[in-house]
Amino acid sequence: VSVDFEEIEKLQHIEDWDGTAVILAEAAMAIEKGGADFLLICTNTMHKVAPQIQQKISIPILHIADATAERLRTDGIKKVGLLGTRFTMEQDFYKARISERYGIDVLVPEEADRADIHDVIYKELCLGTIDENSRERYLKIIDKLAQSGAQAVILGCTEIALLVQQKHTAIPLYDTTAIHAEQAVREALSS
Repeated sequence: VSVDFEEIEKLQHIEDWDGTAVILAEAAMAIEKGGADFLLICTNTMHKVAPQIQQKISIPILHIADATAERLRTDGIKKVGLLGTRFTMEQDFYKARISERYGIDVLVPEEADRADIHDVIYKELCLGTIDENSRERYLKIIDKLAQSGAQAVILGCTEIALLVQQKHTAIPLYDTTAIHAEQAVREALSS
């Protein structure tokens, strides 16, 4: 099931998280009614409302931050940088989950860089625009995170991997979209 991203984006930017939760919970209930064994929320930012969605369904949500943190822990990463929407980078629903449940320190870029990352996501990547200048800015931000002690960087927005891939940097990148999909396949095959 997919939902109208334009409506979700509007609600995000006015911080009407309850409104987004209602829309996503309705979709989740339809998925459960269709016979699903578990649910994926295929966007990092909308995991902000995962608890509200989970209250409306009996099947588990495979949380994207858990899948990512488990991979980081397996790889021995103790300090990681996080790129994503400003909601994901600035609010605790994602960072705190990784640090509190998995003991991994999460670093975020400085405020101006967070604003730039967020703007590129919504004004370019979500519209299908891949700009080389934006890629260079992202790579500089990734380098700053590494200089601050990050052993790796989470690409914590499903669109970021369109712009930045491992071939662009020596710093290990963790693409949450791929990690989450791999976890879903493992879960489906184990059922």
